[in-house]
Amino acid sequence: MKPRINIITLGVKDLEESIQFYEHGLGLPRMPFEGNVAFFELCGSWLSLYPWSALAEDAEVSATGEGFRGVALAHNVASKSEVDEVMAQAKKAGATIRKPAQDVFWGGYSGYFSDPDGHLWEVAWNPHFWPGPSDEG
Repeated sequence: MKPRINIITLGVKDLEESIQFYEHGLGLPRMPFEGNVAFFELCGSWLSLYPWSALAEDAEVSATGEGFRGVALAHNVASKSEVDEVMAQAKKAGATIRKPAQDVFWGGYSGYFSDPDGHLWEVAWNPHFWPGPSDEG
């Protein structure tokens, strides 16, 4: 197997609200696509939004999952100031700040926000991890 993640699909309770958050609030480039799903092109992968109950049905699991899901998506950036900029953009877009950006024990700087459906996003500057795989020349 070649290790890769091609698409990350988030189950969302209100597709239009989530599209607004990701496309207009965070500025992710949305792919033109008709149907009950939205796709956003990322550097080397895709983010998709799909109705929560339909995604649960497709995976044959209960749609009533609550609380911490044991997953956080991460967006690494090139500087501490860029972490602050992305966190401010997310808050302006309607995100809930879960952990304000701060220096962290591993030598970097990061914070967490959650989207309208509670999906956790970490925004981080990691001096040991930059540039990322898709950012190399």
